[in-house]
Amino acid sequence: MSLFDKTTDGLAAAINFRQLNHSVTSSNIANAETPGYKAKKLDFENALARALDTDGLNKMSASHPDHFLNGVGGMTHLGADVYDNPEGPITNDGNTVDLEKEMAKLAENNIMYKAAVQLINKKLASLRYSVTEGAR
Repeated sequence: MSLFDKTTDGLAAAINFRQLNHSVTSSNIANAETPGYKAKKLDFENALARALDTDGLNKMSASHPDHFLNGVGGMTHLGADVYDNPEGPITNDGNTVDLEKEMAKLAENNIMYKAAVQLINKKLASLRYSVTEGAR
């Protein structure tokens, strides 16, 4: 039995993904002037949705070590794919970074990260209240 519920585990995974997304986006911004650099993209929403299927409602299974796990232990084996972004415009020097889009993505990621941190803090505060004040 876990001390934390599915929501807390999901929020923790989302925070980790937001940190990874920040790194990927920051790398894209840093390489905006690098000739031949291919912008990277992180796809974690689908992986998070697969991992949150702890009840097995979607009847997914991992038949290969590289597949995403679901159900019990799914959150601990959560991963995200980082790949070359096919949506970026190609400049004359072969660079595919759209600086304005990357800056907007970084700002959005920052907001979503802060929201996830606030939510997990509220969940932990309610747990702390239950342990300290609930017994009185």
